[in-house]
Amino acid sequence: MEKITVNPKILGGKPIIKGTRITVEFILELLASDVSEEEILKDYPHLTQEDIQACLRYAARSCKNEIYLELETNQ
Repeated sequence: MEKITVNPKILGGKPIIKGTRITVEFILELLASDVSEEEILKDYPHLTQEDIQACLRYAARSCKNEIYLELETNQ
């Protein structure tokens, strides 16, 4: 994860794209809102396609550490 970094002094320690103040969360929200990679790169020309892919890889890997809770059943 060389393109993603965390620094408690930047944006409260949220994962960001190294060398920017753009969070992984922000990129994921854009993609989830049907903003294309091309549009993101046009709006943020200092980003690369590799940066966007790094955000997706980070999200995929973080999902592997989900906490599963048992659902309560009403009896």
